[in-house]
Amino acid sequence: QVQLVESGGGLVQPGGSLRLSCTASGLDFKTYAMGWFRQAPGKEREFAAAISWSGSRTYYPDSVKGRFTISRDDAKNTVYLQMNNLEPEDTAVYYCAAGMFSGWGGDKTVYDYWGLGTQVTVSS
Repeated sequence: QVQLVESGGGLVQPGGSLRLSCTASGLDFKTYAMGWFRQAPGKEREFAAAISWSGSRTYYPDSVKGRFTISRDDAKNTVYLQMNNLEPEDTAVYYCAAGMFSGWGGDKTVYDYWGLGTQVTVSS
């Protein structure tokens, strides 16, 4: 049974930082591309970051480019999302996802497995 478990969310002030983690089990992690998506209340789930199975390629939407960094540690079956200079607009539930595909990871339909999410709130 595949499980993806996110952690690291919380309340942070504007301009602050958080690091999210997602640990996977039940799959051959090193063969999966990994992504982070987010969903704010009343909005659709949107792409936040993705990393290829090899870790050699990363992808970001313009809204987070330069502020978010995705990375992976295959020895720990874990993908991370370092979020800096957070803005109130970053408030959302953040989900990690795993998929066996190559190329740009911004399309949520290419992912096979999803976590349950972790809440990130940016507010003063």
